[in-house]
Amino acid sequence: MSEAFTILRGGDTQILIIGDHASNKVPGDIDLGIDPALLDAHVAIDIGVAEVGALLVAGLGCTAILGGVSRLVIDLNREDDAPGLLPVMSDGHAIPGNRTADLAERMIRFHHPYHHEVGRLLGGMTSPFILSLHSFTPGLASKPEEKRPWDIGILYNEDDRAARIAIPMLEAAGLKVGDQLPYSGKTLNATMNRHGEANGIPYLGVEMRQDLVSDAGGQQRFSEILKLILIECRNILA
Repeated sequence: MSEAFTILRGGDTQILIIGDHASNKVPGDIDLGIDPALLDAHVAIDIGVAEVGALLVAGLGCTAILGGVSRLVIDLNREDDAPGLLPVMSDGHAIPGNRTADLAERMIRFHHPYHHEVGRLLGGMTSPFILSLHSFTPGLASKPEEKRPWDIGILYNEDDRAARIAIPMLEAAGLKVGDQLPYSGKTLNATMNRHGEANGIPYLGVEMRQDLVSDAGGQQRFSEILKLILIECRNILA
């Protein structure tokens, strides 16, 4: 294993689950200069992703790669030159330790090994399908006026094939679905642009609402819904 990622292996099913923001870990030699309690908040981690990802790995017999460090250390779902790659502010919280951090060192230590491993795992599959798994906070402190009523969001850039399959299935399961909400994959899709769209690999980009996957019952519910959708998407597209 690497400090840049964790691999979960459940079998040979040609599905790769990718959780860019699944960890809140900060290596001991990195000081972000923040209240440690902030590491349990949405600014540091996509709550519920690691747990739902593990349930899907077991249920589908597939593989997952989960980012090994908090998005406050380096954002693995950003292009190499993107703003916010090394955040100094997040939802109104200052990250003072990043103001003097060496971006190149963090890229070499975390970002590059993570994406190299994603590419290696996909390269070992003959007909892969990707699930990009994220979660979103139901409310932003910096935008209290912004309403976020969706239970789940589906994101994509140019390749919306899996989205068109997933959205009606999610709605049929009783979920309120955001199509390109609360974010648009046209602007926030770095990992899928790099590993999915650039290589013609079909993928589904998912944003789960964090308060719905913060406990075991919610995690189980979402994993069961997503399992059926992934099977359908892969059967049609991969």
